[in-house]
Amino acid sequence: MKLKKAASLKGIIRIPGDKSISHRAVMFGSIAEGITSITNFLPGADCLSTISCFQKLGVEIERKGTNVTVKGIGLKGLAPAEETLDVGNSGTTIRLIMGILAGTSFESNLAGDESISKRPMSRVTKPLTEMGASIVGRENGNYTPLTISGGHLKGIEYKSEVASAQVKSAILLAGLSGEGMTTVEEPHKSRDHTERMLRAFGVEVEEEKTTASIRGGQTLTAADINVPGDISSAAFFLAAGAIVPDSSITLQNVGVNPTRTGVLDVLKAMGAEISMGNMSSSAEPAADISIKTSNLKGTTISGELIPRLIDEIPILALLATQAEGTTIIKDAEELKVKETNRITTVVEELSKLGADIKATADGMIIAGRTPLKGGCKVSSHGDHRIGMMLAVAGLMTEEELELEGSDAISVSYPSFFDHLAELSASSEL
Repeated sequence: MKLKKAASLKGIIRIPGDKSISHRAVMFGSIAEGITSITNFLPGADCLSTISCFQKLGVEIERKGTNVTVKGIGLKGLAPAEETLDVGNSGTTIRLIMGILAGTSFESNLAGDESISKRPMSRVTKPLTEMGASIVGRENGNYTPLTISGGHLKGIEYKSEVASAQVKSAILLAGLSGEGMTTVEEPHKSRDHTERMLRAFGVEVEEEKTTASIRGGQTLTAADINVPGDISSAAFFLAAGAIVPDSSITLQNVGVNPTRTGVLDVLKAMGAEISMGNMSSSAEPAADISIKTSNLKGTTISGELIPRLIDEIPILALLATQAEGTTIIKDAEELKVKETNRITTVVEELSKLGADIKATADGMIIAGRTPLKGGCKVSSHGDHRIGMMLAVAGLMTEEELELEGSDAISVSYPSFFDHLAELSASSEL
């Protein structure tokens, strides 16, 4: 994909459905009793992997564009898959499905692509084994491929070393099949889509500060789920609107769950001209977000903010190159175990463009305001968020930028380049 500097970006776009919520809607609908209807589902590669896995487990799922119908068969209705459950590139799929499979009476084999084979699974396999599941895999179950044999689970009180919604969700889902109460405590509160959606499916979940608890033996009842736009996807156009000259963008129906809005807090702290309107107040709140070209200043991103914006750090790093002063990102070691080591890949790729950016053990230090040069090749490294960050960078470079591996973007935002073209075209009218 070849990218050219943009004169401006103007217009209104509707962000595709939230990836995290789309995954969970299919999973919870599958193990619920009754028919679940999902609207604004994200038809990205990751979410399609979730559909495929549950179809192999005996669930009837029909998709027409962004509408999905799931004929739930209950937790006990799942059947052994005749083949390996292939999660593709999706960490959410493999970690959450393990929590569900931990309470089944059969054996399941799980695998994914090369990226998944390098991502740590012991953060999930350890607590699930403690609950009574049997899991084997490479390096004592830390890497795929994995084989999980469900067992008679017992509730546990688990103190997670990381603030991870995937870890928390896997344990809570296993807790549905467990005996007694299951409690997960995190160092900071991670995104709470699982807790909110379980309630929508009729399950009682208790929350207190950074702790979530669930009682075993509860049944899920089918629900209708409308998926709001993904704020992690919106972040790339929010950044583009802030740094491309003479820009004005409105993003419609973006999810603004408080556990996900760290990126909005940082944009405001950096001085972005950002506003919200048309707020909804459903289980997953949403709003229209508008942004204009802004005079940005550096900031520090750390502590409890990190779990609320971990997926947005690559684009915030790019934003920092165009801000006055220094931006420090720290406490973000979790970046090392994403689709790529995002500390390494962000620093490597932005450095090619002339950015003044240095890696640290748990983040990066970025000095702005730095003109970005092009005339070179950059790579997504097969990571969708790195790919989108570099595509936005291409709007700012003096010379044309060639992005290798742009197809990775389809994992979470299949219409990304279409929307980019719309906003660029509108600016030329």
